[in-house]
Formats: sequence, C-alpha cells, structure tokens
Amino acid sequence: MRPKIIISKTAADAAHAAARFFAETASEEASRKGFFASAISGGETPRRMHRLLGKQPYLDSIPWKSVHIFWADERCVSADDPSSNYGAAMRDFLEKVPIPNDNIHSMPVSLSPDTAACVYGDRLKSFFSGRGYNEPVFDLIFLGLGSDGHTASIFPDSEADEKGSGKVAALFGGTPKVFRITLTIPIINTAQRVAFLVTGKDKSAIVNRIISDGGGLPAARVIPSSGNLMWFLDREAGSALESKEPYL
Repeated sequence: MRPKIIISKTAADAAHAAARFFAETASEEASRKGFFASAISGGETPRRMHRLLGKQPYLDSIPWKSVHIFWADERCVSADDPSSNYGAAMRDFLEKVPIPNDNIHSMPVSLSPDTAACVYGDRLKSFFSGRGYNEPVFDLIFLGLGSDGHTASIFPDSEADEKGSGKVAALFGGTPKVFRITLTIPIINTAQRVAFLVTGKDKSAIVNRIISDGGGLPAARVIPSSGNLMWFLDREAGSALESKEPYL
C-alpha cells in the first residue's frame, strides 16, 4: 500500500492540514461508533498541530466528549518537565478544550519503566476490549520523524519494537537520554490511520529515504496492516522526493 503524501507550502500550512485531518477523523469516528481514540506524539512539529486544535475552527468542530487521547511515547519525567510530552500537550490544547479528564490517558511514568510499559499495555487492552475489540486498534496515530529515522521512541539501535507482539515497551535513550515508554511497531501497524507530520529542510533527506526505500529504519517499518498511511509535509521537508503530490 502506497502512502498518501500531502505537501503544503509552509510548516504552518502543513500543521493546518494535519489539524483538519484530525478534526474530520474525530467527527467521522465519533459519529460512526461513539468514540474516537488517537495517540499523539511530542516534538515541536506535532505541537504546531496541537496548538491549533485548541483554537477555532477546530475547537468547535471536534466532538471532544467522545475523544480519547493516548500517547505514542513519553519520557519518564514529571509533567512539569519541559521534555514531558503529556505536559506539553496539556498546555498546548488539552487544558483549553472540553475533553473529560477520564478521556486523557497519560502514560504512568511515576512507575518504574518496565512496570509503566506493562500497566499502559493493560490499560490499552482494557479500553479497547471494553468497546468490543480483541486488540487495541487506534482510529488515528500521529507520529513525528527524527533525522535518524526514529519515530515515537523507537530508535535505529533499539529493540523496542522487536519483542514479539508487545504493545508497549520501555527503553533508555534519545535526547534527552532518559528512560522512555513507547508504543511498538506492532500496535502502531494495527491502527486504522497513521499519519506522519514532518517539516523543515533538515528532514528532507530522511523523508525521501523512508518513503523511497526505508533501509530498515524504524519509521519505514510503519506499514498499517489494513489501515491508511499518510504523510503531511511542508515544501521543504518534501523537497527531495522524486514524485510530489500537488501542493495544497
């Protein structure tokens, strides 16, 4: 299955395109089955989209009471630490939108890393099984992309996604180099939709590599088994691609 590539002129335009997709998908799934489950990522590029979600026109177009927010990965730091993905998302939009507190599913980073991974995996299983699913199936997972080809907290030298069918893993690494909890490739690939949001000229080479041949890098192993894969890029991030979609 070939990914759908949407190239916008600027980073701001790419963030808006991603926010529109989030809002449209949330409304569609909430209307169809009563809830929308999404896993989000940290990093400055995803945060551009997050900040938009707390503003109009997205604020009123998203059925927040039916939205459930999970995390693709998290650093084992306190919520007030600048590197906390949960803390950033709360400040960027979750504190500004009418989402019930029970619909915000943060990773339990106060526990030991291995225990936190097990607990979060159990929470995912409980959430989805309670809604009729045998396995966790996210409606939408938004991912970023590192210049080394990592995504979520799955790095090129990591075995976090190689542990059988494990849904959540603990590891040590990244920048800052701390313990982390991450969804693994197996659970990411069960999602109905997976979307990368990537901007900037410095990401153009790795974007081209991942989409062209992958080279076994973590982001290249994101291939939804039955869902859709999308790339939201700005013109600079997509500048090295041999074949480009029309600009929005």
